[in-house]
Amino acid sequence: MTTSLADLTTLRVGGPARRLVHARTETELVDAVSAADAAGEPLLLVAGGSNLLVADAGFDGTVVHVATEGVQVASEDACGGGIVTVAAGHRFDDFVATAVERGWAGVEALSGIPGSVGATPVQNVGAYGQEVAQTVETVRTFDRVERRQRTFVAAELDFGYRTSLLKRSRVALHGDHPESRYVVLDVTFQFPLRANASEVRYPELARRLGVQVGDLAPARDVRAAVLELRAGKGMVWDPADRSDHDTWSAGSFFTNPLLTPDEAAALPSDAPRFPAGDGLVKTSAAWLIDHAGFGKGFGAPGPATLSTKHTLALTNRGSATAADLLDLARTVADGVEQTFGVRLVNEPVLVGAALT
Repeated sequence: MTTSLADLTTLRVGGPARRLVHARTETELVDAVSAADAAGEPLLLVAGGSNLLVADAGFDGTVVHVATEGVQVASEDACGGGIVTVAAGHRFDDFVATAVERGWAGVEALSGIPGSVGATPVQNVGAYGQEVAQTVETVRTFDRVERRQRTFVAAELDFGYRTSLLKRSRVALHGDHPESRYVVLDVTFQFPLRANASEVRYPELARRLGVQVGDLAPARDVRAAVLELRAGKGMVWDPADRSDHDTWSAGSFFTNPLLTPDEAAALPSDAPRFPAGDGLVKTSAAWLIDHAGFGKGFGAPGPATLSTKHTLALTNRGSATAADLLDLARTVADGVEQTFGVRLVNEPVLVGAALT
């Protein structure tokens, strides 16, 4: 047990893995997963590591590092738009940059999000008015239960706010601990070709661009503005930069709560409220955290604090352990619940750990 999972995650915490396999091809990925399952070993899939908090005890099983890469263009015309298949381990922001350059509209507001392409439909990654659910056509997977490939069309994936069928499909293959049933192999996107123009759906982004919500703006301008906004919040990951500890995070640590109308009505009058479908109301986790008394930099000097740039990110100031980050998360979640009666839910996957 010599491989530290801290080296594979953006939080830079996590204990050792008993066994690590780097899967650089699809065959290597499927073979590694199948071998672990056949041996009855617990399995953890890691790609960009931007949505993981691994316990200090590490992972007593096989860790498969998904390092597959590649973008294949099936078509690119005015009738069908751009149809593009991307390997699961391909860096997501590199793909977004390619999409912007080629005029494939629909992911430019997701610029700067760390991690891999294969993780994005699992979590239904979204930001600044866009979600990957809007452009995903199919997701090809390896089904660990049926031991075969299985392709899901977008309608079958049952996308929701930061969730999908893929995220919810967990089975206890080895013991009592549930693991992901489906291993994403690649994702196919279908993009409209809109002369490099994008509809701006998010007020903060519209203000930065100097346009109205609903207006069109060049996708290159949207990408540049989003990267500036994210950088201002410490949410642009650069693995080579170890000086800005605000980036040593998993991005937004808590999801925005979805409330019933009665729960939303119980919040202070100035709390944000947005329609969320199915009769639910979405509010802002960042607003709740801030107004419960947890401001930017809460917990300083650390070793774990809220980001000095954004209250929704928990950060490692350089020497934090997973236990330090979990203690901070519990303190914030408990405080918000005591103040507003709303229990925050973690967005990153917790491995060997829990908030309750």
